Amino acid sequence: MNLEMVMQELEALGKERTKKMYMSNGAHEPLFGVATGAMKPIAKKIKINQPLAEELYATGNYDAMYFAGIIADPKAMTVSDFDQWMDAAYFYMLSDYVVAVTLAEADIAQEVADKWIASGEELRMSAGWSCYCWLLGNRLDDEFSESKIANMIEIVKNTIHESPERTKFAMNTFLYTVGLSYLPLHEKAVEIAKEVGPVEVRRDNKKSSILHAYESIQKDVDKGRLGFKRKYVRC
Repeated sequence: MNLEMVMQELEALGKERTKKMYMSNGAHEPLFGVATGAMKPIAKKIKINQPLAEELYATGNYDAMYFAGIIADPKAMTVSDFDQWMDAAYFYMLSDYVVAVTLAEADIAQEVADKWIASGEELRMSAGWSCYCWLLGNRLDDEFSESKIANMIEIVKNTIHESPERTKFAMNTFLYTVGLSYLPLHEKAVEIAKEVGPVEVRRDNKKSSILHAYESIQKDVDKGRLGFKRKYVRC
């Protein structure tokens, strides 16, 4: 399948209601409004195709960019490829759920995520923290440096309340993920989540969200999910 064929298939799957929902979260034209589950049959036909993924991502169409993440070959992507994808990720559903997810399957994931976290830019920071959430929730604990993750949760403790809104959200999720999925620091994460307390995330034209990593960790521990690892990062 080529670019034109994929775009036609995506357009045919678009729904006005889904489009409105994406736009209320920050997406803008061009987009069709394709539910992510509806993309699976096309993805099965194409499998992995990095050149096509690059063409789709470059269209600037939200649905095409999302689909690009599904068929991309993360191991074939360089630091500069990920930086270019990040440059075009104009809102959190792209930065955190397309770019960060794709990056999480690359061997250079931690190196790139660290650079983004240090960037001071809201969506880059958000993608960096989100990438670690995907990594910690999927890879074995011994693939991480315990002292590095411990240092990162200290950074969350000291900076989360002053961070940009979307970065706050990703940092809170990171704290929750360490507490649930990274057993060496479960207790430390719980302790820090308690200290951090509720985190208010303000959103344009919407009510603020109040996040509480400590409560979220406890809920999942009570359900017997401590040590949870997902089998796959991408759908």
